[in-house]
Amino acid sequence: MDCAIELEPGAKLPKPRMYSMTPAAEMTELRKYIDTNLARRFIETAKSRVAAPEINENTQILPNVTLGFHIYNSNFSPGWTYLASMGLPFTQGKFIPNYKCGVPQNLAAVLMGPDICLHVGTVLNIYKVPQLTYGSAPLMNKETQAVFFQQMFPDESHQHSALLQLLLHFRWIWIGVLAVNDDNGEKFVQEVLPMFSQHGICFDFIQDFPYVAFYIDFNVQVAEGLHIYQVLMNSTANVIVLYGESRSITFLRMYLQLSEVEDIPKKTKIWVTTAQTDYTSNSFHRSWDIHFLQGALSFAIHTKDIEDFPKFLESISPINNQHDYFRKDFWEQAFNCFFTNPEAETSEKKCTGQERLETLPTSVFETRMSGQSYNIYNAVYAVAHALQSLYLSKSRQKIVVKERRQQFPNQVLWQLNSFLRSVSFNNSVGEKITFDKNGEFIGGFDIINWITFPNQSFIRVKVGRIDPTAPPDKFFNISGDSIAWPVGFPQNTLTGTSLEVKMATIMLTFCETLKPGTTTRAPPWSLCNDPCRAGYSKVKQEGESFCCYDCLPCPEGKISEEKDMDDCFRCPDDHYPNPDRNTCLPKQISFLSYEEPMGISLTALSLCFCLKTILVLIIFIKYKDTPIVKANNQNLTYTLLVSLLLSFLCVFLFIGRPNKILCLLRQPAFGLIFSVAVSCVLSKTFVVVLAFMATKPGSNMRKWVGGRMVIFILFSCSLVQTTICIVWLTIFPPYPDFDMQSMSEEVILECSEESIMSYCVLGFMGFLALVSFSAAFLARKLPDSFNEAKFITFSMLVFCSVWLCFVPTYLSTRGKYMLAVEIFSMISSNAGLLVCIFLPKCFIIVIRPELNNKHQLMKRKL
Repeated sequence: MDCAIELEPGAKLPKPRMYSMTPAAEMTELRKYIDTNLARRFIETAKSRVAAPEINENTQILPNVTLGFHIYNSNFSPGWTYLASMGLPFTQGKFIPNYKCGVPQNLAAVLMGPDICLHVGTVLNIYKVPQLTYGSAPLMNKETQAVFFQQMFPDESHQHSALLQLLLHFRWIWIGVLAVNDDNGEKFVQEVLPMFSQHGICFDFIQDFPYVAFYIDFNVQVAEGLHIYQVLMNSTANVIVLYGESRSITFLRMYLQLSEVEDIPKKTKIWVTTAQTDYTSNSFHRSWDIHFLQGALSFAIHTKDIEDFPKFLESISPINNQHDYFRKDFWEQAFNCFFTNPEAETSEKKCTGQERLETLPTSVFETRMSGQSYNIYNAVYAVAHALQSLYLSKSRQKIVVKERRQQFPNQVLWQLNSFLRSVSFNNSVGEKITFDKNGEFIGGFDIINWITFPNQSFIRVKVGRIDPTAPPDKFFNISGDSIAWPVGFPQNTLTGTSLEVKMATIMLTFCETLKPGTTTRAPPWSLCNDPCRAGYSKVKQEGESFCCYDCLPCPEGKISEEKDMDDCFRCPDDHYPNPDRNTCLPKQISFLSYEEPMGISLTALSLCFCLKTILVLIIFIKYKDTPIVKANNQNLTYTLLVSLLLSFLCVFLFIGRPNKILCLLRQPAFGLIFSVAVSCVLSKTFVVVLAFMATKPGSNMRKWVGGRMVIFILFSCSLVQTTICIVWLTIFPPYPDFDMQSMSEEVILECSEESIMSYCVLGFMGFLALVSFSAAFLARKLPDSFNEAKFITFSMLVFCSVWLCFVPTYLSTRGKYMLAVEIFSMISSNAGLLVCIFLPKCFIIVIRPELNNKHQLMKRKL
């Protein structure tokens, strides 16, 4: 329950007193239902009880001045808060506004909880009383409401940025949000959450969380609790952000207990809470399960342990001060016992006052200092240092001396506000306390991981830090390996070297023995749907949030190496996708080599026809004096056979690893040699035609018959092809190149030969073949005795058919297979010429020599 601590200088340290704003009977009845928050009020009061004596015993701060305090209880009631605020600036114990009579009360400052700031400020701003809050203040008008107000809570924008980074760090992009139904909660939903959406975080739900006042309708609370429980348990988000206030966890704990009356199964969630949300408990919460907090992450105001605080707690006993009913109330509820009470039953446990606070489960009472308590401690010191500065500034002025003590004139105490804004000091644990120009405390946050145990205890392990004063890359720090996650998610191990982590590891090991499965070892996912595997990409679902998507396999030629890729991408040119399309494999360099079966086969085939060509050439040379050899123009026949032999040998320029010399030679050599071979066939055809035309009486063709015609055809055709090749090598010389696009899994090492000149070479060779075929076809009916036209026609038909089939086959293949098609076409066309022209003659020469005479040749008919 929120309270206000009134600090007064210039008086002996009084015994703390708590002023209740409601009758005792009414308070007793309300405690049955409402969080009296005794544990929290007790520990917060304890901090001021530690700070005040430290200051009074320190001769360096406020010498000869005693700092005292009073504690007031607001009971969450605005009415009672206004009433208490009206009495603070005036006579102690008497409610006479604007009058001071009797024993004066020297009010220096008021420390208050965040829930009552506006109500207290409405009254105390009139009297310019300095006000400090130890929590996150509500929205205020800086020009009117916040003039005399100072916040011990760090700038909340740092917490918002850290919360965003925390969600992105663990890739929690599908979350639920519970935001307290007040001005701060509304600002969080309207201004902060849109920033989360801009960074790819979606919300399964954004639900108002009740802001609970002192007077409540429990039927309404139960109805709201049922609705919130249903929203939580029906949500597919594993992570829930709770932006609440000091009592939010108490009511969340209450709402989660509704699992006992609801049919909806209770699901494990990861809770992420802000620093405004503190842990509080009621006496009837003692047996309630706290394991929903296992693995929770919370932001807390950065704290350090106060050295004297544990000793102070050890010394606390309700027997020491019989008039402090506040201690007795807490003691009875914490230890579930009663002091002497005539109405109590004899069977009820009696309080001895010797009970020890450290024996209580932490769910009932935490002996460690919380963030808000640490702020109270620093706030008391801030007021003391501000008073010290004010005292020094007024030391040259007249000081009123009364009853051997120094007092500050009331009319100058309002000037304490300016000193509070500029105060800067190191507290007892060495941390610097200072404020900015807006009166906000300059400090950071700790990230806390909650670890619960079967005995209803828990520990808070510090796993990260938010430091606004650090460089941007050091602003957010978290040790993910030190976090223990709840069951139901992948496991995670506790690692680290801090004493807290080591102790938590030991305790968790012990607890897992008692209750297996209380911790896990890996951060959970919180996504709208299962993440897309590598090899898939996300596709948005129509009508759903952008965090909800389907997964589609990557298209051909693309991959995705990670989960949840927005799009697939292509591999580098020298890599190709694996079958699962989740990684790139290096492409193998491919060329037609002598080691592979295809290269071996083509080589063997080429050598075979080379030998056959040589054999034919030997036969023709050996039988050069026979009629059949003489009748076929010996020199032209020898030229044709040599060109065919060179054509077969030209194949070896196309097999093997391409280099600069091979690339320069192979296509021009192929074009020239084939042009010579086809020119020889063309010459043979023309010789046959001219010979028959010259035998006719009165023919003028006799002068063309002879070697001159053959030489002219061979020279002219070769010259044209040679000219084309020279121009090609001069302007567009072929060079070794890598083709990375044609084959998906191979890099083709080839010669870059595609140019207009290469097509000219092939085109001219095709032109010669067509002319030869046409001439031979026209001469096919000449007398058979001296006629090779039929054989030439058939050979050129084979030649042209091969190269006509070559074109579509070549264009439809890729890589070394294109080269293999070209080589096979070269061998096939040459073999066609060799077999069709020379096989019949060799058959007569070798097998039927009796036919190889002039008489037999003259007898043959068409």
